[in-house]
Amino acid sequence: MEYTSRTIAPKKHIALVAHDHCKNNLLNWADSNKAQLAEHILYATGTTGNLVEQKTGLPVKSMLSGPMGGDQQVGALISEGKIDMLIFFWDPLNAVPHDPDVKALLRLATVWNIPVANNRATADFLIHSPLFKTAVDITIPDYQRYLQDRLK
Repeated sequence: MEYTSRTIAPKKHIALVAHDHCKNNLLNWADSNKAQLAEHILYATGTTGNLVEQKTGLPVKSMLSGPMGGDQQVGALISEGKIDMLIFFWDPLNAVPHDPDVKALLRLATVWNIPVANNRATADFLIHSPLFKTAVDITIPDYQRYLQDRLK
């Protein structure tokens, strides 16, 4: 696979996802960082998005609930270059019925080279990084070139 780059703008498109046992941690983190998050565009899976809006008053573009396809919707936005960062407080100790969707979401975030935080410590590192407020160039798969080469 060949690679190209894209620029993540200073105003980030941030997806927020949390498993049930981690929702309070994400809500508290979002509330503690609402001034920083207010400068960006927020997306979330259904339940998490509604809870973040209620707790922080920030606008959130909510997808379906994770088990109902929300993880896949967020993954699609990542693959379309519409999500710049994923904050996903996932629960490694409790199995979820939509575990294949969770793994697919994390795989897409890795393939498309976006920053991912899967716990509060990592989310804190990301949001307090100097890169959080600036434009950042990332390397991504050159899918268009891949398609062109396959059709030759």
